Amino acid sequence: MELKRVVVTGLGALTPIGNTKDEYWNGLVNGESGAAPITHFDAEKFKTQFACEVKNFEVTDFIDRKLAKRMDKFSQYAMVASDEAIADSKLDLDSLNKYRVGVIWGAGIGGLETFQEEVLNYAAGDGTPRFNPFFIPKMIADIAPGNISIKYGFMGPNYTTVSACASSANSMIDALNTIRLGHCDVVITGGSEAAVTIAGMGGFNAMHAMSTRNDSPETASRPFDANRDGFVLGEGAGSIVLEEYEHAKARGAKIYAEVVGGGLSSDAYHMTAPHPDGIGVVAVMKNCLENAGLNPEDVDHINTHGTSTPLGDVAELKAISEVFGSHAKNININSTKSMTGHLLGAAGAIEAIASILALEHGIIPPTINHETHDENIDPELNLTLNEAQKRDIKVAMSNTFGFGGHNACVLFKKID
Repeated sequence: MELKRVVVTGLGALTPIGNTKDEYWNGLVNGESGAAPITHFDAEKFKTQFACEVKNFEVTDFIDRKLAKRMDKFSQYAMVASDEAIADSKLDLDSLNKYRVGVIWGAGIGGLETFQEEVLNYAAGDGTPRFNPFFIPKMIADIAPGNISIKYGFMGPNYTTVSACASSANSMIDALNTIRLGHCDVVITGGSEAAVTIAGMGGFNAMHAMSTRNDSPETASRPFDANRDGFVLGEGAGSIVLEEYEHAKARGAKIYAEVVGGGLSSDAYHMTAPHPDGIGVVAVMKNCLENAGLNPEDVDHINTHGTSTPLGDVAELKAISEVFGSHAKNININSTKSMTGHLLGAAGAIEAIASILALEHGIIPPTINHETHDENIDPELNLTLNEAQKRDIKVAMSNTFGFGGHNACVLFKKID
C-alpha cells in the first residue's frame, strides 16, 4: 500500500523560556537560559538547588479551577500546550470526523507530584488510609491524552508512550505511522512532564546525574563544554498537530513542515549510561534516514539529545561523525537543552518544535554556555556555539534518547 504523507499544521509550547510557541522561539533565538533557583519547594538541603521551571504560569487562566484540581501539573501542561496547538492548526472542530482524530502523547514519569503528595500525607498520618479519590486518575501517565480527547471529543487512538526521555519522540513516530497507514486524518501528539519535585530532584541527585553548579544556575546547562557536570532538570509541554497531507491541503491549512521519517533503536547496554561508541545512536539515525528515503548529505541541521552529561554528549557526536562522515562538518548541530534544561519525557516534543521552527525561519538556535573546548569532540563540527546562525534548512533531524537505552529520531523536511 502507498503510505500517506504527513505534515505539521499546529504547534503549542509551554516551556521554561516561554509559555507559547512564539515566546519559546524568541527565547531560543536570543539564547535565553531558563535555569534559576527552585521555587516549587524549599531546595536548600538538596545538592542541586535550581531547575528550569515554567514561569509566570497560573493554571486557572486556562483551565477551570475545579477541573484543574483534578489534574496533576504534567496533565495541566499538556492541556495548555495542546489548546494552543489545536487553535494554531485552525481545525474546524465541527466538521471533523472525530473518529479519525487521535491523541498520542508522551510522558516519562507522569503525575510524580501527585504521587509524592499522597504518599507523604499518608506517612504523616496515623496509618489510616485516607487518599484523594482522584489520586490514581491524576497520577497515571495516560491521563494527559485522555483529558485532551475528553475536552475535544476526539475518538481515534488515544494512549501514552513511555520510554523515559524518548517518550514524546516515540509518541510522534507512533502518530506519524498511524496517519501514514490511513488510520487517522489528524493526531495530536507531543509530551509533557512536571518532575521538578522533592522526589524528582532527590532521585536524580542520588544518581549523580544533574549539575550542581548552584552558584551559577543560568550557565549550568552547557552541552559539549569541557566543564559540563550533568543535566539541568526542566518541565513543561510541547504539542504538535500532525495531519494527512491531502486533508490539510483540502482545508487550506498552514503547513509548517513534512514529517518524512522516524527511527527507533536500543543500546542494549546499560540502565542509564549510553554505549561509549554510540552504536545505538548510529543505528537510530541510519534507521530514520532509511525510513525517510533520504541520504546523510540531505540533512542540514541536527537538534541533538545533548544533555550536558560527560558521557552522553561525546557518544552522540561520535555517532553523528560515523553516520554522516565528511558531511558532518557541514551540518548545523545544536542542543536547545542548553536553554530549556532537560524536560525528560517532553524533551522530544519541544525539541521537535525547535527543529520545525528552525526550518520555517531559517535560523538555528544556539548552544549557549560554551566556554572551553572538549578535546574528545571533533573541533570541525559546527555546534552553533553561543549565537544563533542563519541558514536555509531543507531537512532537520531531532534526536532523543532515554534511560534504558531507548533511542528515537525524527526527520522534518521543508514542504515541497
